[in-house]
Amino acid sequence: MLLMYGAGKFIDIAVAPLIYKLIIDTVSNPPTDAASILWTAILYLIGAFVAMNIVFRIGDWCIISAQTKILQDLSNYSLSRLQNHSYTFFTNTFSGSLIAKTKRFVAAFETLHDQFVYSFWFGFVGLASSAGVLFFVAPWLGALFVAWLVTYIVMVSFLVKHQIPKSIENAAADTKVTGHYSDIVSNFFTIKMFGSRNFEEKEFKKTVAFQERKRRTAWIQEGFWNSMWQGLNIDIFIIIFMAASVYLWLGGHITAGTIVLMQIYAFTSFQVVWAISKNIVRVTAALTDADEMVELFDREIDVKDPGEPEPVRMSNGEVRFDGVYFNYEENTKVFNNLDLEIAAGEKVALVGHSGAGKTTITKLLLRFLDVESGSITIDGQHISHVKQDDLRKRIAYVPQEPLLFHRSIKENIAYGKPRATQKEIEDVAKKAHAHEFIENLPKGYDTLVGERGVKLSGGERQRVAIARAMLKDAPIIMLDEATSALDSVAEGKIQDALFKLIKGKTAIVIAHRLSTIQKMDRIIVFDKGKIIEQGTHKELLKSGKVYKELWDSQVGGFIAE
Repeated sequence: MLLMYGAGKFIDIAVAPLIYKLIIDTVSNPPTDAASILWTAILYLIGAFVAMNIVFRIGDWCIISAQTKILQDLSNYSLSRLQNHSYTFFTNTFSGSLIAKTKRFVAAFETLHDQFVYSFWFGFVGLASSAGVLFFVAPWLGALFVAWLVTYIVMVSFLVKHQIPKSIENAAADTKVTGHYSDIVSNFFTIKMFGSRNFEEKEFKKTVAFQERKRRTAWIQEGFWNSMWQGLNIDIFIIIFMAASVYLWLGGHITAGTIVLMQIYAFTSFQVVWAISKNIVRVTAALTDADEMVELFDREIDVKDPGEPEPVRMSNGEVRFDGVYFNYEENTKVFNNLDLEIAAGEKVALVGHSGAGKTTITKLLLRFLDVESGSITIDGQHISHVKQDDLRKRIAYVPQEPLLFHRSIKENIAYGKPRATQKEIEDVAKKAHAHEFIENLPKGYDTLVGERGVKLSGGERQRVAIARAMLKDAPIIMLDEATSALDSVAEGKIQDALFKLIKGKTAIVIAHRLSTIQKMDRIIVFDKGKIIEQGTHKELLKSGKVYKELWDSQVGGFIAE
């Protein structure tokens, strides 16, 4: 591809102008066979143009084929690398910023590729061809041309050195604006509910104003100072180059055709170096954009898959926490030597005030987080010895606030089993009491639910999530207050469906509404990361203190905080 483009550029820069020189020299001082020379030159010119267009088109086809494929691969690579990061990474990073960085990373390659081929490679071939031809026809002009190129390169290097920090700051400011904008858009309901539109607009104006200052600084450096010094350098050289050409012509050292050739090369070269200097800034910005994403790629991954993962042997669902230590921050301990055993097929409820460690249990079991010491095993197999994806396929999890993809209801329910039949999807939807409302939607199971499922009510989203967990049919089921968004009638129906779902499976239920867990095999009460009581509902009401206090203090079925 580069050779094709190089050959085309050589014909354009070196061969064609030499033919022009021959024509002008022949016309200005015609020999006896001038007509023959001129018509021959025209034929050469036609041949040069044909050859140039052929090699350029071959080069275009090659570059388009290669670039589109690479852009596709980079998009896939970006998603794959980002998904290696842990739950903590995504909770601490703006999704809008990640999207912006990914798009700029992919676009950066396109910019770098285009600039390398069309600016730097074309420029190198053009300048080298110009210098070579000038050395051949007029050595002094060739030497002068090379001397100017060296001074220009030194000057541009100095200017770029001052441009890079400003471009980096401008890119960082752009990322900040994108993240802020995404945060506002994704929370539009909260903004409208609190009537805080003016506040958000004022805060966003501050972020945009910060970006404007960084952008203006970067653009002034590029558009004013860089342009001024480069323009001055080119203007001075034009005068010197023209004066040298006139001097050599007056001395009879060069012909009129050489002066024309010199002018063609001079002005072509000025355009090339001016474009290169401008494009260096674009390359710098592209490298900055790419560097942001590379930094994310190189960031240490909190939760890693084992180097040599074991085959999964988790089929019954026995869960053990042995001597587990874990804390979110250095001075905030959650679990201190926690021991917990859940038998295969046992239905266990986790109870306690907020911050007691209930949700942390689910995050550790799903390996969203890793323990500091101790071990977690399922059916005797350490969860850190298998791939995270393989582990999570053995666990069906229904969070308190389920999020759905902006896809059809059918696709959302079948997410854990993509090849599920329509009958299987409808069966679990009926068990989750979702079939009724789905059938009343305009397109039924093919209805799109909107971003994060915003077109559905909270209860409808929860029913779809429960149906999705049912269809997954995993040996372990975790429910994080899975019926909290439902009305009393629907909750009663789904409670029955959930008990049918967890029959013969290990179930871990996080409960704030204690009325939903009375039928559990065991209720475990947590306080500050410790198990302080456990037993059945009836046992704890008789002998338990904290559980009985929680039960007695509930208002409307919820634990009083």
